[in-house]
Amino acid sequence: MYAYAQTNVQLLSQLEREGYSERDRQRVFEAYEFGTQIFSGLYVPSGKPFIDHLVGTASVLASLHVPVELVTAGLLHAAYLHGDFGGTTKGISKAKRKEVRSAVGEATEYFVAKYDRLLWTWENVQKVYANLADFRGVDGQVLLIRLANELEHQLDLGGIYYAESETDQKEHQINMTTYAPILLSMAERLGFASLAAEMAPVFKNTMSAQVPIVPWIRSKHQVAYLVVPKSYCEKFLVMLSRKRSEISHFCSRIRNRVNQTCRRVSKRIRRILRRLSSLVGNA
Repeated sequence: MYAYAQTNVQLLSQLEREGYSERDRQRVFEAYEFGTQIFSGLYVPSGKPFIDHLVGTASVLASLHVPVELVTAGLLHAAYLHGDFGGTTKGISKAKRKEVRSAVGEATEYFVAKYDRLLWTWENVQKVYANLADFRGVDGQVLLIRLANELEHQLDLGGIYYAESETDQKEHQINMTTYAPILLSMAERLGFASLAAEMAPVFKNTMSAQVPIVPWIRSKHQVAYLVVPKSYCEKFLVMLSRKRSEISHFCSRIRNRVNQTCRRVSKRIRRILRRLSSLVGNA
């Protein structure tokens, strides 16, 4: 398995080994510097620094020898979802796009903006897969960034480590049994068989690994979250916006938990009813 980078120096060393030019490496370094500003203090739910995940995603792309614009886009792919640009407005905006273009160039920003618009819910993943023939050129390259992102998230069992219980772990593993084959097929059909070959053992390990619940980073977050120094003084409007977002995520989390419980109870009830029906029929 390829040893993907997790730090900026590891990534730069990899780029040199992969034959990227000095100018290309400089562009990636500039993107990393910009990323340290907008992703400062950010962590993925497992407690892993968010910038490490971004570096890892860029590393996956670099291993495929894609153009440097895609590598830098992988390094900044979550800019409009999780990046802190100093204001209260969430999501993509003209002002943010202008700032990113100024930092890393139009080509990279275009990929990042397209990535942000690629909806990645389970329903949309199925739609993308069903219409994969339409994902050519830039759309196919953006989808490749998404696949690199998915591989990086699973490399260190991050999807399991942030689970709060064995039930949550099993739920993630069960979901991966359906999700993983689609991602593998996407990579192959996009022409990246080597990526599919890297994904297969990683996903298999995710689906079978047994990870202890403790020690565990008790972040209580299912999305990227911020940790700031004690000396940090947050703007009042930014604080209100963040609190509103946290409440929204909390409500969503509770709703998902209730839905999962209802589905499990419903399955058990159906099994009981089938058994009862079978007993009555045999009586």
